[in-house]
Amino acid sequence: MKYILSIVAVGLIGISIFSCTSQIQIAVQDKTDQLLKQLENANGSDVLVIAHRGDWRNFPENSLEGFSSAIDMGVDIIEMDVAKTKDNQLVIMHDKTLDRTTNGKGLVSDWTLDSLRKLYLKDGMGIETKYKIPTLEEALIVCKGKSLVNLDKSYEFFNQAYDVAKKTGTTNQIVMKGYDKTVDQVMTDFGTKLDTITFMPIINLDNQPNARQIIDDYQTKLKVKAFELVFSKDTSKVLTRFSEIKKKGSRVWVNSLWASLNAGYADNEAVKNKDSIYGWYLKKGVNMIQTDRPQLLIDYLRSKKAHK
Repeated sequence: MKYILSIVAVGLIGISIFSCTSQIQIAVQDKTDQLLKQLENANGSDVLVIAHRGDWRNFPENSLEGFSSAIDMGVDIIEMDVAKTKDNQLVIMHDKTLDRTTNGKGLVSDWTLDSLRKLYLKDGMGIETKYKIPTLEEALIVCKGKSLVNLDKSYEFFNQAYDVAKKTGTTNQIVMKGYDKTVDQVMTDFGTKLDTITFMPIINLDNQPNARQIIDDYQTKLKVKAFELVFSKDTSKVLTRFSEIKKKGSRVWVNSLWASLNAGYADNEAVKNKDSIYGWYLKKGVNMIQTDRPQLLIDYLRSKKAHK
C-alpha cells in the first residue's frame, strides 16, 4: 500500500511540476502576445516605452545586464545596435569603433568574436566594468518573451540578423527600422520576412519635405504599425496630424533622447519638469517614446494611467 501511495505521490508531484512549467511558458508567451496586440492597436492610449541601448545609466550601454534591468523596470521595447565582426559574427555595439565603450581600440570589424570576448565594457562615465560585449544571439535570448526588440544599425545585413532571430525563436519580437528607404525598396529587401517582423520607417520632418506622402505610401502599401518621427523644430504640419496617422493604423514613435531629435522635448529637461516634456508628448497623441530615462518616463506615464 505504501508503495502504491508513493507512486501516486510522485505522479502528483510530476503533474504539479508539469503544470507550473506550462504556466510559466504560457506567461512568457502571453507577454509577447500582449505587447504585439498593443503595438497593433494604433489608437491605444497606452504609451509603449523603448529603452535606448538598455538601462545604460546603471549598466554599460548595449549590455545584457542593461537590457535585463530595463525589462525589470517594465519597458516594452529594448533598442539595441548591431555590428559585424571580422569573422562575420553579429555583436551588440553602437559605434564603429571600440574606443568609447570598451577597453579595446580600433574598428569592431577588425576584431574577431573571440578577441572581442576578452574585452570589457565601459560604463557611462567611461570607467571599465566587469561586463562583456554580447552577441546578438545572447541579447535576443535575454529579451525572449519579455520585450519587443528594436534592431538598429542592421538594415544592410538584416538577413543574417533574421537568421539569428529565427534560431532563438524571437522573429515576432523584432522591430526593424530604416531611413530614406522607399516602401517599394523595403518590400523588395525584406520580402516574406515582413510577414513575421515589424518594419518601422524613420521619417525626418526637417529634411523630407514630402514626409506626408511617404507616410501615405507606407500606410497604403505596407500598412506599417508605427512611424519613427525625427524633428529639430516643432513646426512641421505632420506634428498636428498624429490622430490621422493613428486612425489609419500606425502608432507614432518619437525620441526623447536629445534636442535635435525632438525640438528640445528631451529627457534631461524632463528631470526638471516632466509635464512640460512628457506631458507635451501625451497632449500631441504620441504613443511610443524612446528614452534614455526609462524609469522616470514609466513612473510618469503610470501616474497618468498611460502605461500598463
